[in-house]
Amino acid sequence: MKFGKVERPESVDFTIPKDHPDTDIVLSRQTNNDAPKIYVGCAKWNRQDLKNFYPRGTKDELEYYSRQFNCIELNATFYRIFPAETYGKWYDKTPDDFKFFPKIVQNISHLRRLNDQVYPILDQYLNVTSNLKDKLGTIFLQMHNNFGPKNWDRVVQFVDNWPKEFSLAMEFRHTDWFNEEKVAEELYHLLQENGIANVLVDTAGRRDLMHMRLTNNEAFIRYVGANHESDYTRLEDWVDKLDDWKKKGLKNIHFFVHQNMELASPLLSAHFIAKLNKKLGSNLQIPKTMQESDPKLF
Repeated sequence: MKFGKVERPESVDFTIPKDHPDTDIVLSRQTNNDAPKIYVGCAKWNRQDLKNFYPRGTKDELEYYSRQFNCIELNATFYRIFPAETYGKWYDKTPDDFKFFPKIVQNISHLRRLNDQVYPILDQYLNVTSNLKDKLGTIFLQMHNNFGPKNWDRVVQFVDNWPKEFSLAMEFRHTDWFNEEKVAEELYHLLQENGIANVLVDTAGRRDLMHMRLTNNEAFIRYVGANHESDYTRLEDWVDKLDDWKKKGLKNIHFFVHQNMELASPLLSAHFIAKLNKKLGSNLQIPKTMQESDPKLF
């Protein structure tokens, strides 16, 4: 994942900003005392990207991956709509408690940019995606960097037309969504009123996307490491932040680990899960990695 890549990550202030004031309000509305549901995973499962993750002789990458992690941020669905049979195969290969968090196809977000022509495509996308059944997690929409607030009416229309039986998260990247306070507040209000998660992106070159505004009881976090030693301390800071949100009422943690070079994603995920289990009292499986004798790459 090249988005937000910088040449000198050591020069970046990776401090997690203070929460948006309304985040506490959103979390305080949670009334039950159930432990949070936590899903941590990578963005891809293919062997080429996750180099040295799969043991020699592994025949089915998804089957092995899904027994190490409890979820996948499914970026493959951004590039094309797969046949329904493919989703059925993915469902059958994975454990009962595994979840897929698929990205909406680019024809909707990037090529047609939420115009009136996207809705037949959206119907087709959701029809096949629904074959994941109970293993379908939150679907997420990522808009292009140059999709700005001038397209507000398209966003409202898309939200109004979104079928409520599917959980949705939305990621906006144009700086004007967050640099203009009135625009940001209107966006946050729209998402909050419709139960849509506001995606947080932690990446080196775009610290403005760390707006720390939750719009429902879901922390949907896309973490992008820099293949640098700071990746570990950044993840440990996230453990502390999630523990803080848990104490305030957070019930859904969806955390996805990316890298500019993805080979380190499983190792970073293992480090993060171990720290998360200790701090939050969770019991997530720690994925096996091929670098266990040398636990850090950087």
